[in-house]
Amino acid sequence: MLSRFTPEGNKSCLADYFKVPRDVYPVGRLDYDSEGLLLLTNDKSLNNRLLMPQYAHEREYWVQVDGAVTNAAVRQLQEGVDITVDGKLYHTKPCLAEIFREEPFLPERNPPIRFRKNIPAPWLRLVLQEGKNRQVRKMTAATGFPTLRLVRYRMEEITIAGMQPGDMVQLSRNTVYKKLRLQSS
Repeated sequence: MLSRFTPEGNKSCLADYFKVPRDVYPVGRLDYDSEGLLLLTNDKSLNNRLLMPQYAHEREYWVQVDGAVTNAAVRQLQEGVDITVDGKLYHTKPCLAEIFREEPFLPERNPPIRFRKNIPAPWLRLVLQEGKNRQVRKMTAATGFPTLRLVRYRMEEITIAGMQPGDMVQLSRNTVYKKLRLQSS
């Protein structure tokens, strides 16, 4: 599903599943093949604060990758890697990166990712304070471990814990600002 309300080609979009007022829109986006937390709002200042780099709020991603991740690759992710953004070389900011000891509890993906019996597909936890286009996918690929499945688990203190695909939770403006650690204007 596209993380917007207007369709493109034969891909489904938010409007196919959710009925919300016309002035509500997604904050940021998820790639077509990504899953997880997507905030919807009619608060333009919230949108600006979450998307502008100077506000540097945390976004946590759970990433399933192709291959047995090395400690060296995790260190590379932690220190930042070179990716291309808009055709230019960009060095990502340092981030928290770690390998999950156990597979995280998530609903099955539909369609499922490819499965290869003899090739590991471990999960990483990445916590970033920036959000370039397809950044997480580019970062894992730069370390030699392409992304198979990508889930945005949280933005600051707003998480998808306990939710299922398609669930929508309405939060008050005060709750949203508190959980995102923002000053209400």
